[in-house]
Amino acid sequence: MGNRIASRIDHLGTETAFAVSGDAAAWASSGHQVYPFHLGDMNIRTPENIIEAAHRAMLDGNTGYTPAAGIPALREALADSVSQSRGIAVDPAQVSIQPGGKPVIGKFLTAVMEPGDGVLYPNPGYPIYESQVDFLGGRAQPYSYVVEGGRFRFDRRSVEAALDETTRVLIVNAQHNPTGADADAADIAWLAALARERDLWVLSDDPYIDIRYAGRSHTMLDAEGLEDRTVVLYTFSKKYAMTGWRLGAAIGPQGVIDVITKINTNDESCTSHFIQHAGIEALTGDQSGSEQILETLRARRDLIVDRLESIDGVSVPATDATFYLFADVTEVFDRMGYQHDREEDVQAFRVKSMQETGVSFCSRSHFGRVQPAEERVYVRFAYSGIDADVADEGLTGLKAFWER
Repeated sequence: MGNRIASRIDHLGTETAFAVSGDAAAWASSGHQVYPFHLGDMNIRTPENIIEAAHRAMLDGNTGYTPAAGIPALREALADSVSQSRGIAVDPAQVSIQPGGKPVIGKFLTAVMEPGDGVLYPNPGYPIYESQVDFLGGRAQPYSYVVEGGRFRFDRRSVEAALDETTRVLIVNAQHNPTGADADAADIAWLAALARERDLWVLSDDPYIDIRYAGRSHTMLDAEGLEDRTVVLYTFSKKYAMTGWRLGAAIGPQGVIDVITKINTNDESCTSHFIQHAGIEALTGDQSGSEQILETLRARRDLIVDRLESIDGVSVPATDATFYLFADVTEVFDRMGYQHDREEDVQAFRVKSMQETGVSFCSRSHFGRVQPAEERVYVRFAYSGIDADVADEGLTGLKAFWER
């Protein structure tokens, strides 16, 4: 039995969009064109000043270990940036630098959740929430989204239905992957009141706070009285097109941040030294690169929404944030003879669409366990990794196939 794998691994999920990447890569390797709408990676280059800062840092010898919580200069720069942009007071001691935003999820839950505790999390949502809750022995308490006024928003009734006496944690992704839902001030106030009333820990997962095309982003930091119970997941990946650099942070009450830093010491020792210097430049240097990234994404969104909406049987709820579109394709799905209650039909629809047109996208089931009450068929189009002209070409073919 020396080669046995621990049984707890059975409870560990994965980022299921990567499974779609495998299908797409296999199709491309056999000589076919693939239009990659499936993965929220970015094909936009990191701004040059950030790249140069990392290069300078390496040449200056910043290639060794750092404190587990990050170099002081980056913690200070991030504390200042968040304090100014979100109108709160953040001390550098409340910042723990991470190798990406994703590690914050598991470390936060490890720090605050006992086995058997209930965790409210969005579903559909980022699949790592569900994976980490299951792996760490928590009770999954998913809440859902509904379309109201032509936009997605979280369903308050589903939150209330999921609550019970075990609930200890609330995860909020205010600018939401995969639906593009964008919480308004009333949503945040309602969730904040719930967190205070139920004495819940809160994870404010905010990777898309700066990826917006109109209005302003609201997050759990807008609410008063949550400072001692909220940890923010911050990432450089989206705003600065730094997905592969792996740079993020946990920001929150010093007690829990110290625990997260202790986990850093056990897991990675620290985040790469020279990359942290690139993070300082991202926060304090020329911002024109990040502004251009946003304009590029805006142009892609506008074109892709137009092309998808032109397909008979497709509707796209409006969104002013993120770089995702969660399209309702129920009529197309039905027209092609598939059955809603068969997951194998959903995946057959996805794969057939890719093989006929090259267009690769994720299905609803790639974002958490599908709930029994769901009646519509949705698929996610990410537009962070595909140029507008290439997207136009792919969607022209998809329209011809779906309307055939």
